[in-house]
Amino acid sequence: MSACAAPDFSLRGKLALITGSTQGLGLAIAQAYAASGARVVINGRRADKVEQVVGGLAAQGYGAHAYAQDISHLPEQEAAFGRLCEDVGTPDILVNNVGIRIRKSLAQASLDEILELIKVDLVAAVQLSRLAAGAMAGKGIHGRIITLTSIAGELARPGDAVYPIAKQGLSGMIRALAVEYGPCGITSNGIAPGTFATETNASLAADPVRGPIVIGRNPLARWGRPDEIAGAAVFLASPSASYVNGHILVVDGGFSVAF
Repeated sequence: MSACAAPDFSLRGKLALITGSTQGLGLAIAQAYAASGARVVINGRRADKVEQVVGGLAAQGYGAHAYAQDISHLPEQEAAFGRLCEDVGTPDILVNNVGIRIRKSLAQASLDEILELIKVDLVAAVQLSRLAAGAMAGKGIHGRIITLTSIAGELARPGDAVYPIAKQGLSGMIRALAVEYGPCGITSNGIAPGTFATETNASLAADPVRGPIVIGRNPLARWGRPDEIAGAAVFLASPSASYVNGHILVVDGGFSVAF
């Protein structure tokens, strides 16, 4: 009988670009990747916040690089990504994490608001994924593209119409990338988070009416901690997920399966 091989969750030697990684789930993923051996590229719109996170990781002995760039500025995205590849290297791992939310009904949302949310949450990720996959394939990198969608990509509720539309679009993108770039050895998967206690959700969590409703709907009866997204993100980027492609892993404490 051959010896049993332990699962390999190491990211040593890998370069990972995580968009929107100066706070919240993106930061938690970047920290977990760094602890798992990867060099991480910290992205955000504000250079001061990006440099602060990079400095904090470097002080802990981790390899981290700054990428202060608003990825929703589509005309600039290709040139900026090209400079990143020249300066730091072609990422082995891309995590699409950037997103905004407009909690309005379709009747309330203006066309400009709809277009902005779709651009930031969907189109920017499509374009960056296309650029990253092309660069990976061109260098023979068996890379990983991991996209954060949301349980809102499968669920809907009144007064929050545009966000689920964009997140469902990301689910389609994940599967399209899996099929198109799978032959190149590049996998595409997603993570659908539920309700996490991040800076973005701070007002909702503190709301005396809506906050308890969220907790009451969750079988674990609590909000998720940002660090609880890390295991799923590391797994999907690791060698242990080499045959996982086109899958969306739900991390929501059971929220989406509860009546």
